[in-house]
Amino acid sequence: MSTEPETSRGPVLNIDEAEEHDAASGEHWGGTYKVLTPYMEENGGGLCANLSRMAPGRVGCPYHFHMLDDELFFVLSGTGVLRYGERTIPIRAGDMISCPAGTGTGHQIAGTGDEDLVYLGIGRNSPNEVCVFPDSDKVHIRGLKLRGRLTKMDFMDDEPETPLILTTASAKPQGDS
Repeated sequence: MSTEPETSRGPVLNIDEAEEHDAASGEHWGGTYKVLTPYMEENGGGLCANLSRMAPGRVGCPYHFHMLDDELFFVLSGTGVLRYGERTIPIRAGDMISCPAGTGTGHQIAGTGDEDLVYLGIGRNSPNEVCVFPDSDKVHIRGLKLRGRLTKMDFMDDEPETPLILTTASAKPQGDS
């Protein structure tokens, strides 16, 4: 007996049936995307794939790098540019873009041609991912559901003079009679 909902097609999803989400913000940011792997996410899988579409003059997301999640992008149609570290590289249909995690090298994609830039994005979906946004000094910590700016400080900053464990521990260990 199957445990899948009757409306679920299981592991098969046609791209035409994927829900399109609007991720546009302001005049230059974002576009639309379709999550192509909801079954993977619903069943604890570690990979995800999205189909992204950006109009000319729009940028998919802020410049960033990942600590854990590798990303691959395959350009299906249109033209654009990839900002990768200190380089700006033209991209076009047929290009495969590799962005390995843990390198500290940021990446960002923009549509620059006369038509929409359409690409497939594939990556890990680690629950403990940390993503860094160097242009704006933001950090996203997926496991904490937190995005913000961190302040550097000494390791012992704001720790009590007497560690709390010493004031809460009883003189006699529990379990002894």
